Amino acid sequence: MMIDDSKISFVIPTINEEGTIGSVIDGIRSDFKNSEIIVVDTNSTDRTREIARSKGARVIEEPRRGYGRAYQTGIPAASGEIIVCMDGDGTYPTDIVKPLIEILILDRVDFISCDRITFRTSTNYTTLHYVGNMVLNITIRILFKVRMVDSQSGMWIFRSDLYRKMKNLGNGMSFSQNIKIEAVRHGVFIEIPIRYGVRITKPKLKTWHDGFHNLFALFVKRVSE
Repeated sequence: MMIDDSKISFVIPTINEEGTIGSVIDGIRSDFKNSEIIVVDTNSTDRTREIARSKGARVIEEPRRGYGRAYQTGIPAASGEIIVCMDGDGTYPTDIVKPLIEILILDRVDFISCDRITFRTSTNYTTLHYVGNMVLNITIRILFKVRMVDSQSGMWIFRSDLYRKMKNLGNGMSFSQNIKIEAVRHGVFIEIPIRYGVRITKPKLKTWHDGFHNLFALFVKRVSE
């Protein structure tokens, strides 16, 4: 099917991704010549912003740190009817985006979350991260009656009007789980397995700190509603 790529926006949060952001944007451009690409940069000290601009991306500088903060700055700034969110470190495949958007449109889905767990290997997704993800998945199931395979995935495709219905998303890493919970509440949510890449840049996730913070954030979200 033909996709009007001018109605699609990509939002990518970055911090010190000079080694990968160029190839990520090139991968997007190979299928989406006319799509808006927004890079939300949180105080990179390398050439991330320079490279992104040279590739035609719109760079929004967000001095406040936080994964969720970057998205809460970038997503409202996007003009597309369909929003694609992914990391700038090259771990998420760009060539899968087009067929996922076709599924979104043809199956009348509102939110697709990319599941890294189904095809995981010890190289691209450690056992520790897998166990932590499962603990969070179980907690979400208990607190919110929502079943997920990969609640911590950082690649999503969704309709922009759905995002405007969401609330209490958070400014930290918990944004990822919260946006999925809100997607289930307000629209049609599905997960589709992808092959997650091997990270070549320094990870931003602090496994124990962010894991416990995300767990605590689920209880905070539950009692605040």
